[in-house]
Amino acid sequence: MNDFRFGPAEFYLVGFEGARPDPSTFRALTDLIESGVVRLLDFVVVAKSADGVVEVLELEGYDGALGLNDFEPLASGLAGEEDVEELASVIPPGQSAAIVVLELTYARTLAQNLAAAGGQVLRSERVPAPVVNAMMDILDQEGE
Repeated sequence: MNDFRFGPAEFYLVGFEGARPDPSTFRALTDLIESGVVRLLDFVVVAKSADGVVEVLELEGYDGALGLNDFEPLASGLAGEEDVEELASVIPPGQSAAIVVLELTYARTLAQNLAAAGGQVLRSERVPAPVVNAMMDILDQEGE
């Protein structure tokens, strides 16, 4: 059987007003990490100045101020320079964001079991929650 150390990784760009996030921003993330639903692979804070200059902020400088309960990323550096540049391009000037790389633990198990059975995931696509909810609202209205 294939024993995968990691499953698929998902990159999230979480934006916030100003140069520093409020610790409550990541409360839901820490709850998921603590429950084992996800593993934190990488975490990068990026700020864009009013004139568009991008700065990568080191996590060490936050000393727990982000509310991540001292979670250390398992694969720091997984979000490479190209990833950071691409994601930072959508941050509005004067704001900041966190690039959060997560492993959904069930996906590792699914990938292992599929590989053991001779299968493989050929493609995976995520539909953002607001889009799914809007579509469900439309379908519900059509069904009334």
